[in-house]
Amino acid sequence: MLLIWLEFAVCVTVITIAGYKLSIYGSVIAERTGMGGTLVGLILLAAVTSLPELITGISAVTIANVPDIAIGSLMGSCVFNLALLVILDFLYREESVYSKAHQGHVLSAGFGVVVIGFTGFSVLESTVGILPPLSHVGIYTPIIFVSYLLATRTVFRYERDHRAEFVEEATEKMPGITVRDATVRYSVAAIFVIVAGAFLPVIGDQMAIEMGWQHSFVGTLLIAIATSAPEVVVTITALRLGALNMAIGNLLGSNLFNIAIVPVVDLLYTKGPILSNVSVVHAVSAMSATIMTGIFVVGLFYRSRTRLYRTIGWASLMLLSVYLINSYILFIHGG
Repeated sequence: MLLIWLEFAVCVTVITIAGYKLSIYGSVIAERTGMGGTLVGLILLAAVTSLPELITGISAVTIANVPDIAIGSLMGSCVFNLALLVILDFLYREESVYSKAHQGHVLSAGFGVVVIGFTGFSVLESTVGILPPLSHVGIYTPIIFVSYLLATRTVFRYERDHRAEFVEEATEKMPGITVRDATVRYSVAAIFVIVAGAFLPVIGDQMAIEMGWQHSFVGTLLIAIATSAPEVVVTITALRLGALNMAIGNLLGSNLFNIAIVPVVDLLYTKGPILSNVSVVHAVSAMSATIMTGIFVVGLFYRSRTRLYRTIGWASLMLLSVYLINSYILFIHGG
């Protein structure tokens, strides 16, 4: 049992370090090839920190055959990313992040509510099976894919400005690196993430067996935290660089990309629509992420400067509460 936890810790460490390198070198490539201010640049940078979720999801349905871990890691990552706003609020000592952040984030947050909420709805609908599948995939797959493209096309103009802020800071720290060097280092880091991400579902499957846990619980809490490690590092680094809006945009953008992975794993899972073959508890995580996104939007518009004992604002307290409740429900259901 100790060996399994050691393997899990090694994967988390590899994903954390390699994921951070991916974000830095991806930013350099996007800026110095002129992609930083384009739709391609937005997709590249949004996909960078979500690469572990993508690889883990693919591995979970093609190698380990544990669809609950694939969907759990995606839903859990969305919830965890929103919980990172609490850490941002705590570390940002100037004032509440909700009073400082740009209100343009409500656009990507709004799309997040739509796609995450729809995914949760699809999980519940799959238990009834009213809507017919499209071959071996669910009818939700093309809808989610089109929604992601629409969301990306709509918000990229705003995201472009704030991502550029982070990109400039990153490139200033490595003024001598060429596009070729950045590409090579990006590729090496990607290989490490791919290998670690491919092993995670297998380790998660063994962990579930050894600990007597449900795959939905392991995927939503443990695997999701592991695959979200790059978001943690990139978010805190962006905050240290003074790029608060980049940090928030990264979290909201990653959630959109995470949901866009659902159609990918659905296509690769050949035993039928994937949401029809997973635990209904994933709908709880989807609803939790939807509620948390709504709390963020309310906090962003209300722009309260009040902090509880100079720590976090009321909105962050509500976010933390929903995250803990979600974790407790998952533990009770599958722990």
